[in-house]
Amino acid sequence: MFFLYQVCLSILILLSPIIIIIRIFRNKEDKKRFIEKFSVFSKKRVKGKLIWFHGASVGEILSVIPVIKKYEEDISVKQILITSSTLSSSKVLLKFKFKKTIHQFYPLDHFFFTHRFLKYWRPDIAIFIDSEIWPQMFKTLDNYKIPLVLLNARITKKTFIKWMKIKKFSELIFNKISIAYPQNLETKKFLEKLKVKKINLIGNLKFSETDNEIQDTIDHQLKSQLNNKKIWVASSTHANEEIFCAKAHIELKKKFKNLITIIIPRHVHRSKKIIPEIKNLNLKVITHSSNNRNLKDVDIYLVDTFGETKKFHKIGNSVFIGGSIVRRGGQNPLEAARYGAKILHGKNINNFKDVYKLLKSLRISKVVNSSKKLASSINFNPNKSNGNKIKKIGRIILKKTIKELDYLIKNEFKKT
Repeated sequence: MFFLYQVCLSILILLSPIIIIIRIFRNKEDKKRFIEKFSVFSKKRVKGKLIWFHGASVGEILSVIPVIKKYEEDISVKQILITSSTLSSSKVLLKFKFKKTIHQFYPLDHFFFTHRFLKYWRPDIAIFIDSEIWPQMFKTLDNYKIPLVLLNARITKKTFIKWMKIKKFSELIFNKISIAYPQNLETKKFLEKLKVKKINLIGNLKFSETDNEIQDTIDHQLKSQLNNKKIWVASSTHANEEIFCAKAHIELKKKFKNLITIIIPRHVHRSKKIIPEIKNLNLKVITHSSNNRNLKDVDIYLVDTFGETKKFHKIGNSVFIGGSIVRRGGQNPLEAARYGAKILHGKNINNFKDVYKLLKSLRISKVVNSSKKLASSINFNPNKSNGNKIKKIGRIILKKTIKELDYLIKNEFKKT
């Protein structure tokens, strides 16, 4: 099975020049740094102990920022390597002023690139975040006898069913994990069936905060314009959900003439398609990248730049979370909830059902199945107590996580 996997990847690598050119054209790839994905490195490995964190994209990387900050201050750690796969995650990391933490793009999961990667970086421990399962890298880590931690692990039922269709191969992969820290009970049960050797349920690390590490606020000019408006936020929206929210705006504007709806697409490169769709509803739309801060008669403020979500979550007292009206399994609502927002969403939330279940029990979230229902559910009044509930849970989970990692890392450092 590994052989077949490598053959498929080899074919993909042959096609990669075409794929990369297309991705660069679509602003999905760094035109200078894409070679890092072929294990051609732009940073140097310093002498001493190195911790490697890997997360797919922005959400996964931000969830471990409080952990990374802790090891930035640890004198026994000489370097911290963060890898990710997306352009947006690399841009977000530029906002953090780390001294010994560097970023590289994650290599293609082919034995040539994984061996080259590990031979160069020689991490003392590898910490993979969320649902990042890479068969060849896991095998190579095992060959190099580098301990592998799956932190804040998440496996959906749909993904689990797929893994079980290739059960022997799956067990061979998951058996390479030294210890897994699942974010929910469902994932814990799935990991047990996939033969992970050691599992410890701590909780979802995304409940913790990153506020102390980064100052994310909207610019003064925009803030002064928004102060005179009724605002709500639609975040991580997918195709067709922008129209869903724009129609809710039309309903709300019957009552609130000074209304602005802030829409943050999950994939900002879609903005050029979204603008004409909104204009077809006779709504005035401006983009964040235009730097036009004159919001007179503006209906929709479209956020079309990377890494802006947090600053708008901070000012929205009601936030609709996308991927939930369309069948995408929902998006993570925790960042918005930490700032005290009322969370509104559709019924398709399978990827985060444990989080939404908790938010519902705390009376923070509500299901909306139509634009009219969304409009009638929006609340413009702040509720800090909601955010405090989430932050308290986050502090407990973060403390337990760091305690666990400290024990693992110190033990590994003693061995070498």
